[in-house]
Amino acid sequence: MQRSTLRTVVLYTFCAATLLFAAGCKKKVATTPPAPPPAPTPKPTVTLSASPSSIRPGDTVTLSWSSTNATDLSIDNGVGKVAPQGSTPVTPSASTTYTITATGPGGSDTASASVSVSTPEAPAAAPAAPNLSELFDQNIKDAFFDFNKSDIRQDAQEALTKDAEFLRSYPDIRITIEGHCDERGSTEYNIGLGQRRAQAAKNYLVSLGIAASRIDTVSWGKEHPFCTEHTEECWQQNRRAHLVYAH
Repeated sequence: MQRSTLRTVVLYTFCAATLLFAAGCKKKVATTPPAPPPAPTPKPTVTLSASPSSIRPGDTVTLSWSSTNATDLSIDNGVGKVAPQGSTPVTPSASTTYTITATGPGGSDTASASVSVSTPEAPAAAPAAPNLSELFDQNIKDAFFDFNKSDIRQDAQEALTKDAEFLRSYPDIRITIEGHCDERGSTEYNIGLGQRRAQAAKNYLVSLGIAASRIDTVSWGKEHPFCTEHTEECWQQNRRAHLVYAH
């Protein structure tokens, strides 16, 4: 083999060996994974309650609240800024809805609580006091008589006694006692009988302490009957001393 050819073979062998060595010694570079995205900032949460939720004017309500992830909290309707959790008394004068707003790095949240304030009922108007005329009609009773009589019988005494009690309670009241008769007998006779009945009732009231100056008498006889049927029951209604409020 010629020397030049041998030199060429040696040179190629050396180069090949060098390339193989270099390839075997080359290091692999590791790949770095990408960093995970940052976790989202949690959003605030808040709750609000009112106890009691229904009151009368002037009563007190307790507002209570709690929150998470909030850095600033505020309640409207005059309460203002508050701690992350707590309670406070309020005294609303009318029905009110309270709203709490919580804010933080993650956003905001709200909650509400309503309080109902009852409207006071207007006091019922006191019934009008009856006037003297009404009181008179409610308390004064007539005295009734037997046929052709003017003496005060037992039931008439009881009625006139109660009349006297009322008249003593109202000393400014004056009365007129009307004498009445049933339809039997003449007009002239019944005028006289009616007068005797009115006078008998007056005398009895005076005996019970009622001043005679407060009592006038008049006789209508049979001219103004209370009942017009021709029966004993009807005639009894007409035989009376009728007490009238003198205005």
